[in-house]
Amino acid sequence: MKQQLEQLLASALASLAGNPLAAEPPAPGAATVERTRDAKHGDFATNVALRLAKAARSNPRELAERIVAALPANPLIERTEIAGQGFINFFLAPAAYGSELAAIHELGESYGHSTLGKGERVLLEFVSANPTGPLHVGHGRQAAYGATLANILSATGFTVSREYYINDAGRQVDILAVSAWIRYLAACGELVPFPENGYRGDYVRGIAARLRAAYGESLRRAAGAVLAGLPADAPAGDKEVYIDALIGRARQLIGADAFTGVLELALAEMLADIREDLEQFGVRFDRWYSEKALENSGAIERALARLERDGRLYRREGATWFRATDFGDEKDRVVVRENGQKTYFASDIAYHLEKRERGFERLIDVLGADHHGYVARVRAGLTAMGEPGECLEVNLIQFVSLYRGGEKVPMGKREAQFVTLRQLREEVGNDACRLFYLMRSHDQPLDFDLELAKSRTNENPVYYIQYAHARVASVMKQLAARGLAFGRADGLANAHLLTGAHEQAALACLARYGEVLEQAAANRAPHALVHYLRELANTLHTYYNAEQFIVEDSRLRNARLALVIGVQQVIRNGLALLGVSAPDSM
Repeated sequence: MKQQLEQLLASALASLAGNPLAAEPPAPGAATVERTRDAKHGDFATNVALRLAKAARSNPRELAERIVAALPANPLIERTEIAGQGFINFFLAPAAYGSELAAIHELGESYGHSTLGKGERVLLEFVSANPTGPLHVGHGRQAAYGATLANILSATGFTVSREYYINDAGRQVDILAVSAWIRYLAACGELVPFPENGYRGDYVRGIAARLRAAYGESLRRAAGAVLAGLPADAPAGDKEVYIDALIGRARQLIGADAFTGVLELALAEMLADIREDLEQFGVRFDRWYSEKALENSGAIERALARLERDGRLYRREGATWFRATDFGDEKDRVVVRENGQKTYFASDIAYHLEKRERGFERLIDVLGADHHGYVARVRAGLTAMGEPGECLEVNLIQFVSLYRGGEKVPMGKREAQFVTLRQLREEVGNDACRLFYLMRSHDQPLDFDLELAKSRTNENPVYYIQYAHARVASVMKQLAARGLAFGRADGLANAHLLTGAHEQAALACLARYGEVLEQAAANRAPHALVHYLRELANTLHTYYNAEQFIVEDSRLRNARLALVIGVQQVIRNGLALLGVSAPDSM
């Protein structure tokens, strides 16, 4: 409905170009309408006359009158009113909602889809967790958000590719490899103290077991040889220095090739676990992009060469620095360390340049809350390489806290005191995970109530929304049990009979679905869809408790059934975008 009104308004403005408006018609974005907060002011309103009055050298009310006079005739509009200094209020005809209900039945799964994005190519990178451990509940929120945002953007006309960036190069994967090797030595009977900075989760023992199955005891080295001459570990020493020395000792004792084999086996195990976890969560990617492959392709060297060519780099204290402050960052950034190793930042800007080279117009990164400094520096890198910095969006996902019976569940990181996504899914189910993760805006911390997520009460939004869908299925079973059939054509033809307060509320709510999707897409706000579905479910439950749907009058019966089936369809459409099932029974 909103789109139709905006099209009518755009036609009126185009017809007025040059008289009294400027010679050129206003930009398409000028023809906007918004829902009113008070029904006394109509269903929709626009302030376009106030916005264009100065350019048109006209009194706003007079311009509003000319715009209204130029509106094409349309059965959607019962009347218009000019209010205040020049607001135009639109009052919809009773048949407008019936027309929208017919569109739901006709379009089915595609109802609510639009061309808002105009095919813009978007690369949405999300999760991208280091493959050094299982996904935890924080990664789960990123996965739910990214997957749902991709679905919403696709439904509103964007061309979306989903990508996972695998951090399979650098120090963290070396630490994973040496952690697995130390556990392997323990399994072989060599008691080497586990490093304070190692990965302690039980999953590392699993990797060690697979190492032993693959290599036997060929990687076994005496504990004394491993520990000889190493610096002290924490708390007596520096755990960072110690872990780096331990990595070097492992390479020395088993050889660089064997260490690479350990690393690759550990990575393969962790990536397989991550892929399976996400697949079971209903989260799929179009591409898994390897940092190591990025480096091997020469992309990092090409990016640095471009910066060097344009005078964006300088040397200081043996390192190579990028002049990030020239492009809005708070400080300059190292791209090559004194030892010749490229930094993560060098990889990041090369990766984002490569995204642009693949033809993506919009780059959306979904990252954890601790990446707040990421945006300015990567944008600085893109700008310095001749790309528009504004093409990059970074949405930071705030932390998740789990609560059980009012008590906060303790969670840590490397100490392995964390709850995995798999554990959470097994306890509360995929549907509850997906919807609970999306209930609040991504930029707000989320308190996840485990007991509520498992409950079958109206306070649980998953149950409440799914039950609305199932209730309609139950009504249709009752209809069949009475030997009756639903006449869709008859129901839609008699939509004018739906005049009750609950019916009008449901019809009005249904008509907002497309608008909600566009707002959720534009604001990158999937939670808006969750709130809408809860509201729509409430209109269905309220209507169900107040009225009988299967009545004697076939015209009214079919009209009411057409309405509730329309509600069911929109709930199903919305849940599908959220990655949540729509059961026919509860």
